[in-house]
Amino acid sequence: MTYDTVFTIINASVVPAWVLLIFLPKWSGTERLVHAAFYPLFFGVFYAYYLIFNIAFGGAAEGTSFGSISGIMALFDTPTGVLVGWSHYLVFDLFVGAWISRDAIRRGVNLIAVAPCLLFTFMLGPIGLMAYLILRRASGKGGLGLSEV
Repeated sequence: MTYDTVFTIINASVVPAWVLLIFLPKWSGTERLVHAAFYPLFFGVFYAYYLIFNIAFGGAAEGTSFGSISGIMALFDTPTGVLVGWSHYLVFDLFVGAWISRDAIRRGVNLIAVAPCLLFTFMLGPIGLMAYLILRRASGKGGLGLSEV
């Protein structure tokens, strides 16, 4: 399987979860699929496989490290490094999106207003979380602090 194929598969695999969070946030299937361990486990196995491949079998670029910007740049300088990093982004953005959805339902935030925040979280990560926290504050459903979770 080519790296492009794997990249396409991991990208496509999160789309159903985002569709459920945006369009069917209260459906029991969303609860079973998106708010359960399926996605973190799927991406955890994927991430571990490619990370171990990178470290143990020389897939990492020369100079890879977490201690400098050049070391991080080297990490993303190979197809396996990009797959590791991208899957990391995908699972954590989805985790944040699932939290936003649960928090909005629990607080009674208008779910139609939350939908753009989820879309931004899917596409732009922290900007979607920021937008949701501002929406939550503006709607009087909570403050800006995550400590209010």
